[in-house]
Parts: sequence; C-alpha cells; structure tokens
Amino acid sequence: MDEQRFSLRLSELRIRKNVSAREMSLAIGQNPSYINRIENGQSYPSMQCFFYICEYLGISPAEFFDIDNVDPHMKHEIVDALKHLDAKKLDIVLSVIQGLSGAQK
Repeated sequence: MDEQRFSLRLSELRIRKNVSAREMSLAIGQNPSYINRIENGQSYPSMQCFFYICEYLGISPAEFFDIDNVDPHMKHEIVDALKHLDAKKLDIVLSVIQGLSGAQK
C-alpha cells in the first residue's frame, strides 16, 4: 500500500467511525493536526502511532490494510451480535446475507 492509499484508507475508516481528524488526533495523544497531516500526505505515522490508530479505530493492522473490508468495525459488531443467536436464527441470517450478496449456498 503506497502513502496515498494509506492516507485515503485512514480517512475512510475515520469517517466511518464518524469522528473528526482533530478528535482522533487528540484521542491518540497527538497534536490536533496530526491525523489531518497524515490524511493530506504531509506526514506518515510511526509504527507505534499506527498501532494507536488501529486501536482507536477498533481494528487490527491487517484489517487496516484489507481494502476489500470496507467497514471492519461494523464487521466486528455483526460478528459479536451473531454469537448470541441460535442455529435456526443463524440460518436465517445466512439466507438474508446470501440473498443480499447474490451468493449461493
């Protein structure tokens, strides 16, 4: 992943979390413009700050780089909710997902 794609991915994930760049910067212990500078390609995070960014977003580093996973945080929420369903309800959910995605059983 190049720097431009990294910046775009960070911006996409931050927006999906519905937080401002300033709010996120302060939450990870950086100056108010830190995330904005990364998103604008003016800077690149250290490895330690990258891990703080992932932790703040509630995702793993692998999920950050998985650009096909549009909303990894939402995926976590869905998986957590599925853990509380019985087999019959899981079958129903799977059928709905397959219907939405066009996948076959």
